[in-house]
Amino acid sequence: MVWKPQLETKTKTERARMDNEKPIVCVLDASTYVGFWILKGLLGRGFTVHAAIQKNGETEIQKRIREMEKVEERLEVFVVDVLDYHSILLALKGCSAMFCCLDSSDGYDEKMVDLEVRGAINVVEACAQTETVEKIVFTSSLTAAIWRENISSEKDVDEKSWSDQEFCRKLKLWYALAKTLSEQAAWALSMDRMLKMVSINSGLVLGPSVAQQNPRTTMSYLNGAAQMYENGVLAFVDVNFLADIHIRALEDQSTCGRYFCFNRIVNTEDEAVKLAESLSPLISMPPRYEYHGSEVHTERLRTKKLSKLVEGAAY
Repeated sequence: MVWKPQLETKTKTERARMDNEKPIVCVLDASTYVGFWILKGLLGRGFTVHAAIQKNGETEIQKRIREMEKVEERLEVFVVDVLDYHSILLALKGCSAMFCCLDSSDGYDEKMVDLEVRGAINVVEACAQTETVEKIVFTSSLTAAIWRENISSEKDVDEKSWSDQEFCRKLKLWYALAKTLSEQAAWALSMDRMLKMVSINSGLVLGPSVAQQNPRTTMSYLNGAAQMYENGVLAFVDVNFLADIHIRALEDQSTCGRYFCFNRIVNTEDEAVKLAESLSPLISMPPRYEYHGSEVHTERLRTKKLSKLVEGAAY
């Protein structure tokens, strides 16, 4: 009977992994709105998942993850502090990939920008300290690419574009600044540590109960919405599609660099009103803009790379 003590030393996910051909992956922070949908998508595809959550009070999503852990053999929950990469290392044990989705449930200010950048650096550093992590899929935002003085004169905004840090500071676009600086820091460190990384730069995330479960992040993204709309760079993405793209980015060995990810660009007043209505009660009144008639704004965002990743997908 010598096998019994040996089996008991294995973690829950390691035992599940023995009967599962899919690798173990980590989602941090799995209790963010996007992180939770990535977690669900991974479990649905047969992955074994380490769900890393931060201590920020027990949210509705955290409660759901704890309930899922009780019945799902391929799920194990870890509580981490993103400012302590040693705690991240514990969640990464045995994992071959990291999905890094950092969002502040308290909204964004200048202090939160610094905290998110430090968190992103620690996540990448922790991945570098392992011998098993082969790829990082980093959740970023279109706001890390669209903000600068001359955006209205530019023809295209694509994966080579970056938001201007000083412009973001001047307009107090703290969410955009956090996403820009954290993504740039993650890229710099991952290249230095020779880690393979892919970033998914998403539009405004919409989905079930988003106004209730992701209110402050949603409103932080929409800071400057009128200017984004006027310049043809206000776009949204369905959370199911976004989660699917993250998983495709992991599974497709050819993925590299940044990927703009959205379903539609909002460039007419009718679409703007529909977007506002979908975010009720966060936005109580539809946005009204000073235009002559039903003006259609030029779409400036390009997603050629995403088209190659998702053949035949409609977005």
